[in-house]
Amino acid sequence: MKATINDINELSLMVKFLWPEHSIDNLKRILKEYVNGDESAIFTYVLDDKFVGVALVCLRHDYVEGCITSPVGYLEGIYVDTKYRNSGIAKKLCEECEEWARDKGCSEFGSDCDISNDASYKFHLAVGFNEEDRIIHFKKIIK
Repeated sequence: MKATINDINELSLMVKFLWPEHSIDNLKRILKEYVNGDESAIFTYVLDDKFVGVALVCLRHDYVEGCITSPVGYLEGIYVDTKYRNSGIAKKLCEECEEWARDKGCSEFGSDCDISNDASYKFHLAVGFNEEDRIIHFKKIIK
């Protein structure tokens, strides 16, 4: 089910598990942008009137590893409550995001995960993604 502006408060608590470095207010702002954007959407999974899963998707016009078209549908984040994992919810959410991207004219769909996030890596492979690249970013302060 596609999220609406009325879902933002509750969804921000769930998305906090994805991006704990963000404040709830910042997450609400990000979620509002996704809900109101023409090139982004949020999909939810509801059981017994409770959100148990959420996925954020957008169009990326910049380079996406391994892709040759633009724009590319991009799974920005996906989260399922721990009690409901391994039940197919994340796969269904991903499929909704893929359908949304297809409807927006995309023929490719991308995503990423942190190199140390083994659960996310296995999820991506299980729902049909192919690993395209591994990269480590570096930073150096120069004064």
